[in-house]
Amino acid sequence: AAPREADPDRLRAWADALRGTGPVPEAGLPDAAAGELLGLAAARPLLARLGPLTPLAVRTALGCALAGYVSLGLGIGRPYWALVTAASLYQANIALTWSRAVQRVVGNVVGVLVFPAVVPVAHLGPPALVLCCLAFSFGAEVLISRNYWLGSVCVTPMALLITEFAGYQEPRTLMTERVVDTVVGALVGFVAAVAVTNRRAGDRVERALTSADRAREHAVRLLAEPDPGTAALESARRGLAVALIDLGAAADAAAGEWWQRALPQERVVFVEQSGHRTLAATARRQGLLPDRDPAAEPDRDQATETEDARS
Repeated sequence: AAPREADPDRLRAWADALRGTGPVPEAGLPDAAAGELLGLAAARPLLARLGPLTPLAVRTALGCALAGYVSLGLGIGRPYWALVTAASLYQANIALTWSRAVQRVVGNVVGVLVFPAVVPVAHLGPPALVLCCLAFSFGAEVLISRNYWLGSVCVTPMALLITEFAGYQEPRTLMTERVVDTVVGALVGFVAAVAVTNRRAGDRVERALTSADRAREHAVRLLAEPDPGTAALESARRGLAVALIDLGAAADAAAGEWWQRALPQERVVFVEQSGHRTLAATARRQGLLPDRDPAAEPDRDQATETEDARS
């Protein structure tokens, strides 16, 4: 059984095991939770299927263009820094875009403050300049996927040093241009994201909920049949997986958008959980996923899904 709230030692043991390089520890989840996780595993190969990206594309194009023009208007020598900053901001919704903007600005400003300490070493000669760039490149690759602003701290000195391959430049000028372009790109880029609203996000969630419900009910009906047919079961499994992925993407995109009506969060959670359990039962029926407990009744999950569909 799953650990209770009063079982901290077991939770600490799992946390220690997750920090290592060994296999993921067995959690001993209840049947419903285990089925939901298996359903998530069955849907994972289709995660590349994303929802409409039109608002994101418009935000990116508008924000990058405006950031470049504003930087040019200010007379900054490297307006592409502002353009790259704006392009790096855009995420699935406004809330995530704002978070990325703050991380980008903080990381770049800290990186600019690190740059004066590196300049004397980099100016020792071309080999020292190359080695400094390689060191910051390594740091960026290691950190940026784990913590974006820390990765930006490494990216910024590297970008400033790369400009010196053509010849050593005045550090204060480079630092000023980098800070100004970062602030311009972040502000203009975020304003563009706010201006291009995604008002259809709520409607997309409603459509995704309806599609997921229908796909789950269809899969449950097939599971209740003695011999649904391999092709029909495979089609139902894929249709349900796609519907659940679309629902998750739609809910995530709408959750952080402004100027939206309240989202049916409880319904989204219920449909996702029941859908993943059904997806797991369908995959087990096809032999694509092993039973969590081989000694369990073979039709237990199917009966549970049938009862869920009727309720």
